[in-house]
Amino acid sequence: MSTINWDDRLILIKGQRGVGKTTLMLQRIKRQFGDTDTTNVLYVSLDDIYFATHGLLDFIEQFHAMGGSWLFIDEVHKYPTWSREVKNAYDEFRDLHIVLSGSSLIDINKGEADLSRRCISYNMQGLSLREYLEMSLHIHFDVVTLDDVLQRPNEICGEVNRELRPLALYNQYIRLGYYPYLIEGYSSYYPRIVNVVNMLIESELPQLRQLDVGSIRKIKALLAILAAGLPMQVDSVKLASMAGIARTTLLQYLQYLHEARLINLLYSDIASVKKMQKPDKILIENTNLLYALCDEVNVGTMREVFAVNQLSASHRVEYSKSAADLLVDGTVTIEVGGASKTKRQLSGVSNGFIASDNIEYATGNRIPLWLFGFLY
Repeated sequence: MSTINWDDRLILIKGQRGVGKTTLMLQRIKRQFGDTDTTNVLYVSLDDIYFATHGLLDFIEQFHAMGGSWLFIDEVHKYPTWSREVKNAYDEFRDLHIVLSGSSLIDINKGEADLSRRCISYNMQGLSLREYLEMSLHIHFDVVTLDDVLQRPNEICGEVNRELRPLALYNQYIRLGYYPYLIEGYSSYYPRIVNVVNMLIESELPQLRQLDVGSIRKIKALLAILAAGLPMQVDSVKLASMAGIARTTLLQYLQYLHEARLINLLYSDIASVKKMQKPDKILIENTNLLYALCDEVNVGTMREVFAVNQLSASHRVEYSKSAADLLVDGTVTIEVGGASKTKRQLSGVSNGFIASDNIEYATGNRIPLWLFGFLY
């Protein structure tokens, strides 16, 4: 909430289903307007049956005529012409603030109404480890920068260890902490994640990327293969053969899954990546999703998934050209591993660090892996 500039007249919040976009909007309404101001603000979801027979622009015109000045519109991807009608409303009503939310698959740069010049877009992640601790234990820790983590890790580790035992809670988080519906209970947690995946692949991908039924089945098979595999360099020919699809189709499906926030694609030089280029490494988007999709999770895979997920919220993460795992912002090399991980992969690398699992404090350039969960 603190990241968004709420003074902008047109805001789009994108994210995977289940990360808390609707709750964020409702919290913002309550914080800004309280419980008594019922004239200026309205929340509406475009998957409501009302919009099956009523136009969005007519609805906005009526709301504005009744004195409305803040309109929060959820699930915009469920309404086919939302971008054109929102653009018309934005241009016509200069005193109206519109906040939108929708699928991470939305691309405003391709919108027929050219919202890209008018709309400020934000990508919303699931809970970080820091946010999970605040939600589950009501203990607040400040967001730290990557420089903080690398340059003064033990100062931060000391603050955290005085309040709780981070390793135990980190081990809970990687299984059951990324999605905020943990407050609904743990027994239904993984079924909810599977439902999110099915909704994305069976409903949102066909709607927003014009896929047929046969493609849906193959994309599900591809995701299952990726969840069960190890984070090694990508052999696109072998992977395409395993999924029963052509190589060019494989690369397109990988892009779809990446846009849907189900996987992360890592490239060795992201600045020069061309369309349909083979990624260097593929990881499931977050650790909870990994555990929901895979019966036996490889611990090395889990560690890399966690590191990339937490870092990518505010940093550029690439596949390292060195022997190490990751290159962050083009300057920081990170090798991910356990407590006994050696420095061999960092040989000859400047500004290199080991993100080590199962340690509470840093030693030299060996940083606790869990500490990267405090970056947002």
